[in-house]
Amino acid sequence: MVRVDQAGEYGATRIYAGQLAVLRRNCPEAKLVARMAAQEQRHLDRFNALMAERRVRPTALQPLWSIAGFALGAATALMSEEAALACTDAVETEIDKHYARQLTEIGEDDPELSADVREFQAEELEHRETARAAGAANAVGYPVLTAAIRAGCKAAIALSKRI
Repeated sequence: MVRVDQAGEYGATRIYAGQLAVLRRNCPEAKLVARMAAQEQRHLDRFNALMAERRVRPTALQPLWSIAGFALGAATALMSEEAALACTDAVETEIDKHYARQLTEIGEDDPELSADVREFQAEELEHRETARAAGAANAVGYPVLTAAIRAGCKAAIALSKRI
């Protein structure tokens, strides 16, 4: 679980890095993305610490997630500010479901991990709602774009569990 969560948070930091590389620095969306990126970095730092403490190896796919995450972020930001927000909407929707499944699986067996996942899940939902309030659904092709990104997230989660 820790490996998959670390990979997901790493991917999120890379998505936001790609978006910030493209978005105009003073646009309102860039300010939102920068705030969310800082939270994702905190999540990643925590999972990095848990991996070290628990001697969990990172996914072998991390170099791929670095490139894919940055490319996804940059591509959606190049499409439009709304598409960048739609990306956040899609990713956070899948992460919410992923974290909910994990919390059910963990139960009371690992209170430390459970507390972290619960806290981060709440922040991911905040990111999704922020993106939606800022106009994510106004992105051209929103249903297709978010469905494709969500499918990619599901695949990344499944692959990171195995490799």
